[in-house]
Amino acid sequence: MGIDYYYTPGSAPCRTVLMVAKAVGVDLNLKHLDLMKGEHLTPEYVKVNPQHTVPCIVDGGLTLTESRAVATYLVSQYGKDDSLYPKDPKKKAIVDQRLFFDMGTLYQRFGEVYYPMIFEGAPHNADKAKRLEDAYAQFDNFLSKTAWAAGDHMTVADLSLLASVTTAEVCGFDIGKYPNVTKWLAKCKSSVPSYAETNEEGVLKFKALFESRKK
Repeated sequence: MGIDYYYTPGSAPCRTVLMVAKAVGVDLNLKHLDLMKGEHLTPEYVKVNPQHTVPCIVDGGLTLTESRAVATYLVSQYGKDDSLYPKDPKKKAIVDQRLFFDMGTLYQRFGEVYYPMIFEGAPHNADKAKRLEDAYAQFDNFLSKTAWAAGDHMTVADLSLLASVTTAEVCGFDIGKYPNVTKWLAKCKSSVPSYAETNEEGVLKFKALFESRKK
């Protein structure tokens, strides 16, 4: 049967799940939804996922949304070990904190700057951009203390943050101002399994969308 995966390639959260699945060796039955055509709002999909969001997996009797929940589930259920998502409560807590930081601060502030530009034709907002810069300064500080986002090796937090950071990068956000983020980003790109397939292809699709819609 396998795991059905509803996604859109350009989405950073969707790319997080693709990277995690590849890292743990899980095959996904890819079901592409074109959000611009409203395919996530069809009665068929709303029956699967009443949130009508992506990503979404259906694994047997489990339907699960929210990329970071999906990512940690895939590792917990299918990972050969716990390196990507530790079982040790203290180590796990740091990974969770970085995931929540990504969702509630780094990626959230990215969306506040760039999504109005893409979907509403709004101009660049300098005040919101400063908040995004502050989020990157915080992330740079995290990375001044550890080699990876949550410790001394790659975890699901790195994959989630990688999807967010590369999305900001292709929108023209200056990652180079943050030396620790820059070093970490290069390391991620060379270390993530099948990086070109699981993240780069999708992020280039997002870049094309951004460039076609920005003013």
